[in-house]
Amino acid sequence: MARPWNSIPRVTIFLAGVAAGALTRLRRVPGSSSKEEIEELRRTLARTQTDLAELSASMMGRFEQVEERLHEHAAKLADIPSTSQIVGAMEQLLAKAMSSLDERLSAQAQSIDVLKTTVLQTDILLERVLESLDSLQPVSDSAVAAGE
Repeated sequence: MARPWNSIPRVTIFLAGVAAGALTRLRRVPGSSSKEEIEELRRTLARTQTDLAELSASMMGRFEQVEERLHEHAAKLADIPSTSQIVGAMEQLLAKAMSSLDERLSAQAQSIDVLKTTVLQTDILLERVLESLDSLQPVSDSAVAAGE
């Protein structure tokens, strides 16, 4: 926290110095000042004390406002997630996305394997059908030739 002297306005310090100077002047030369001057100095000192009290009250009010704002900002700052929390959330999100992508790619690879197997089996079946048709063809040609 700042030193106490830094929080007091310079005007207050100046006025206090003027009052202190006036009081020391009176004490140095006793009897040389008139009662009117002494009364004027007392009024000046009273005004200075009043001004100092007003400034002090004003500053205390301002300090209370600043402290309230600091507490508000601290509460807002506490609500903001930290960098490590954000990074952790992003890593979790990325891991889920990668897992989902891996599952989809695995499913597609499996579908491709099933399609390859199906195409291979279809080719084998077509080949057998064609072989059967070819083996039936000579019989049909023989029967047609014998029937003629």
